[in-house]
Amino acid sequence: MTVSLEDVKQAAERIAGRVRRTPVIEVAPGLTFKLELLQHTGSFKPRGAFNRLLTAKDSGELTGQGIVAASGGNHALAAAYAARELGVPARIFVPETTPAAKLGKLRTLDADIVQVGSEYAEAYQAALAARDESDALLVHAYDQPEVVAGQGTVGLELLEQAGMFDTVLVAVGGGGLIAGIATAIGDNAQVVSVEPALAPTLQRALEAGEPTDGAVGGVAADSLGARRIGSLAFEAAQTYGVRPVLVDDEAIVAARNELWRQYHLATEHGGATAYAALLSGAYRPAAGERVAVVICGANTDPATLI
Repeated sequence: MTVSLEDVKQAAERIAGRVRRTPVIEVAPGLTFKLELLQHTGSFKPRGAFNRLLTAKDSGELTGQGIVAASGGNHALAAAYAARELGVPARIFVPETTPAAKLGKLRTLDADIVQVGSEYAEAYQAALAARDESDALLVHAYDQPEVVAGQGTVGLELLEQAGMFDTVLVAVGGGGLIAGIATAIGDNAQVVSVEPALAPTLQRALEAGEPTDGAVGGVAADSLGARRIGSLAFEAAQTYGVRPVLVDDEAIVAARNELWRQYHLATEHGGATAYAALLSGAYRPAAGERVAVVICGANTDPATLI
């Protein structure tokens, strides 16, 4: 099970017109933001959801049973949105700890919402059971080839929009985004994975030589809270030499506040995690190094921004 650059290019053609081509801005000399927080539903996730559903529709795999999905919040929104746009039913499983800002948006998307457990892994097991009972299409949050290929279209756009750059910083939870971006641009730039220190799923896997389960926690756990890195992300990280970096909760909070104060970007904690690596010094660019940062999620309560 692999994803190729050609898969990403085909995904870009397939989802064209369904997703936004989000802007890139140069915020300082040598520093560029890819504003994927402006995507439909407030994160990059619709790219993968649409590619999964449209591929299944073309193959006849998408039936009247609709879809099931599990998520800490952002994938739930994306899967429900894509299903509604394509006119198929969606049953979405989310943890009981899903933030109110995400849950409120989810309730507007005509999906059947089931809250179960305290973290993503429990919601995922419930979604698998529902899939087995109904034969609905499972839309995985991060570890399906079609999902990864869809997320990789962020990287294709970045190459087209930003021109030359040396490094891209990407937040990692289950790894769908970094797997896609590494596949899309890993031959052109260094890819740096940025994870919360309390949820180091990729770094733990790279150290162990294989994906392993582990505890997750911290301020970004609702979006970056997978217990285990996806197999596709692990493979891409090894293939393209992804460099892992960890940031603590204090750095994530500071980056989120700085994105609001300095750039007027309202991000969730997961959306600010990649920038936290720069702001905290966890990643220090070399002199003259050109860096792009993917700002990947906006689903937060604006009242908590300072």
